[in-house]
Amino acid sequence: METLEFIIYPDGRVQEKVTGIVGNSCAEVTAAIEAQLGQVLNHEPTSEYFAAQVQQSNVANTHTTYSDW
Repeated sequence: METLEFIIYPDGRVQEKVTGIVGNSCAEVTAAIEAQLGQVLNHEPTSEYFAAQVQQSNVANTHTTYSDW
């Protein structure tokens, strides 16, 4: 499940936490929100940011070697 969590501090800072989005597509999801909020002071990618989406392939690679024996 994709979630965006916002913590608004008394001094006006906003902390944004994105979960459930694999890869750097979270930047696309949050770009418009961050543009409206103002200057981004810090960006800390999570492990989900560095994870790659798994794509399963139905291709089988076979290699046959014949011996001279």
